[in-house]
Amino acid sequence: MHNEPLAFRMRPKTIDEIAGQQHIIGKDTALYRMISKGHVPSMLLYGEPGIGKTSLAFAIAGTTQLPFISLNATVSGKKEVEDVVAEARITGKVILFLDEIHRFNKLQQDTLLPHVEKGSIVLIGATTENPFHSVNPAIRSRCGEILQLKRLDSKDVIKLIERALHDKERGLGKTPIEMTDDQIEKISEGVNGDARKALTLLESIVSASDEEDGKILIEDWLIDNLIGRIGLVGDKKGSHHYNLLSALQKSVRGSDVDAAIFYLANLLETGDLIAVSRRLLVMAYEDVGLAAPQVGPHVLAATEAAVRLGMPEARIPLANAVIEMCLASKSNSAYKAVDAAIRAINDGKTGDIPLHLRDTHYAGAAELGHEGYQYPHDSPIGSFGGWVDQQYLPDKIKDTEFYTPVIAGEERKLAGIYQRLKEFRKKK
Repeated sequence: MHNEPLAFRMRPKTIDEIAGQQHIIGKDTALYRMISKGHVPSMLLYGEPGIGKTSLAFAIAGTTQLPFISLNATVSGKKEVEDVVAEARITGKVILFLDEIHRFNKLQQDTLLPHVEKGSIVLIGATTENPFHSVNPAIRSRCGEILQLKRLDSKDVIKLIERALHDKERGLGKTPIEMTDDQIEKISEGVNGDARKALTLLESIVSASDEEDGKILIEDWLIDNLIGRIGLVGDKKGSHHYNLLSALQKSVRGSDVDAAIFYLANLLETGDLIAVSRRLLVMAYEDVGLAAPQVGPHVLAATEAAVRLGMPEARIPLANAVIEMCLASKSNSAYKAVDAAIRAINDGKTGDIPLHLRDTHYAGAAELGHEGYQYPHDSPIGSFGGWVDQQYLPDKIKDTEFYTPVIAGEERKLAGIYQRLKEFRKKK
């Protein structure tokens, strides 16, 4: 009887047993060749939970037969790091697998880094956070490889499940299990590329199934029931959360309703309603903008309603907002205009405010030359309202244009007005 979970027992012993990740460790990659020849570079493994970071580290150690030590940065202190250093002095070289490496503190780094630099300790760090954001540059600079792992595809998960079903030493092969190809495929599709969840789910299904005539019979309803309890990968503080927010915004920007709704649903399942609402409100003004100015207030109302309602009802106004933004005309001209002005200011392209625009609400303003301002409302121009030709920008940048209209939706009308006013100035 095994005490360890199936996912732990089925962890690959060599790099040839790795499921998926062929872009990193396939037989035609440089990393595979290096490890096969016994050379292991220090590296960072980046990816979502359950996609094989720990398994890859163990497989590398098993292939090379180098001494292997596994630590977790959230609970390890200076003493544990010093033990690794002592082991390296004895054996000459040791592989240190450091999970949650973004939690590595400075004291641990100071103890470990010199030994990583000279090669007596090979560091394999794993993180669910973007290493360029979360891992100290001192660590990154000593890792020759920064590898982003991918979710397994369905075929890779199927191979993993079949291996576990037939493996008599580490898997479930000693017990006859009747499971159809369709059932295996259903499990593979239900775990969203997470190898650990696939094996954990398989073990739960087998444990909960009835035995008949010496065989374990797997029933469809049991698979459906357990898959429904798995939940989604990701959390509201991890990189995956920000990738989902990015995917949502880019799908809305690309007017793909189905993709946008999918990413919205995924985000809502992770539970961060405030972050989702905030991003949707930004999108209304950044991506839809002046082309459909009514969308901004609509999205504001939807997000306020969502926060007031809470989940699960919050999904309804937010879905309305997402679909409206997807199908609305789009313009980024407003935010591009203000960004262009900010760049100009930071580049030193400024100047003195024209005298006639300065404050005159005090005695003595005229003596300082703060006069000459013409009140536009006193000069009606057609149905537009009031307009006079006077300079508003500082002299040094008086001819600079920051705003470039997008000819879309309601902004088409605004663009026409903008162009006419430019023409009036040229005539003057």
